[in-house]
Amino acid sequence: MYQAIVFDVDGTILDTEKAVLHSLQSVLAEEGHSYTQEELRFALGIPGEKAIQHLNIQNEEEILAKWMEREVQMASEVRLFDGIEAVLAQIPESGVVTSKNNYEMEKGFYPFGIGGHFNAIVCASDTMNHKPHPDPLLKAMEILARNPQEVLYIGDSPYDMACAHSAGADFGLALWGAKSEKGFEKAEHVFRQPSEILAHVAIQNE
Repeated sequence: MYQAIVFDVDGTILDTEKAVLHSLQSVLAEEGHSYTQEELRFALGIPGEKAIQHLNIQNEEEILAKWMEREVQMASEVRLFDGIEAVLAQIPESGVVTSKNNYEMEKGFYPFGIGGHFNAIVCASDTMNHKPHPDPLLKAMEILARNPQEVLYIGDSPYDMACAHSAGADFGLALWGAKSEKGFEKAEHVFRQPSEILAHVAIQNE
């Protein structure tokens, strides 16, 4: 049993894939860069700045700003994964470690009204190093006052798994976001639906 469950956001709590890829693809197209959404999938799970740097294009800051704004405009394409809020309500101690920055959290996470479920929230603006580096998860553990053996980090990307293992914590694959187990052979747990997480949570008796 784990004392604290820490979640990624995109692809784990929120189904943001369509909005993230569609917004990036459309902004790049306006700048004369043609990419398929499949070619842009690498951008899922890392900070926007890192994704833009990876593309090696000019006007990085301008394109990043446009991408963030376009993603906000596509908020109607984002939803909570089925069953996730009911699970969050039953976990006594939980946190968030995400590659979203403060602006993206304000526009694309807090409006869903689920922030109150978490005892620690660490976004890309809170640490110098980002996933797959362990620092974001280590910061969440520090806030929660938990050691790595007490924590399960749940996410949908290889960056999430690398972050968990680098921090000394176990990793749970959110298969509803990842879609496939390929590349996640080292995950300690594979969850096909959010309700399965509760079997691994230490529920505190009143």
